[in-house]
Amino acid sequence: MNTEPNALHKMVRYDRGAHWRAKLGFVLLASEQTIEDNMMRMRPEGVGVHFARGRNADAITVDTLRAMRAGLAEAASLIAPNAGLDVVCYACTSGTVVMGEDEVIAELRRGAPNAKATTLITGVVAGLRTLGAKRIVVGTPYLDEINVIEHDYLREKGFDVLSIDGLNIRLDSDMVKVSPDFLVEFARMIDKPEADAIFISCGALRTLDVVERIEEAVGKPVVTSNQAMMWHCLRLAEIKDRLEGFGTLLQR
Repeated sequence: MNTEPNALHKMVRYDRGAHWRAKLGFVLLASEQTIEDNMMRMRPEGVGVHFARGRNADAITVDTLRAMRAGLAEAASLIAPNAGLDVVCYACTSGTVVMGEDEVIAELRRGAPNAKATTLITGVVAGLRTLGAKRIVVGTPYLDEINVIEHDYLREKGFDVLSIDGLNIRLDSDMVKVSPDFLVEFARMIDKPEADAIFISCGALRTLDVVERIEEAVGKPVVTSNQAMMWHCLRLAEIKDRLEGFGTLLQR
């Protein structure tokens, strides 16, 4: 076929693209192994999920989390820079509370100024409030030095934190290995009758696999980091789909 190149170019047909409803960007820890899979499972048709990673140590401590701040803006700038992101989100619960929510959002805006900037814990707070939860219990895989900071953050946001229980796991590469079946047991162990909801913190935990099992076992809403993050990012992008199979929050 001897069609001239310019003629071929004129014949090309375009549509709205695969991600015509919204494009969501997530800045992950370099060591993260759970979030990409979870976001792909929850994304509605027509919504794109795109990722970049910031450097971090495998050990999750206050010092290593603070060290991530220097790379946040650059990581955000590398997420599909010509695609027109609707939302950019820092996908680390503990990292946000340690560095400071406002500081993290400011760095994301530097890197992706045209996207709405948010964080994982911002979505958790919004989700808990949407569910009407005021008294909560919290379960985490973190060291106690991080749990203290997260406890104070949630108290400052107006929640009555009845308890926060951590598994004192130091390495991110170990957090991803925590059995989902154990997470059901863990949630039942930390629950209190007077709690309005349970929050299982950390994007590395595979809580999304069992969130509905936990809700059935305890008879109340359960918010997980990745579930709340996707819910919040979708709502910021004005996507209001109700998603089945991932707990009460995404059904509302």
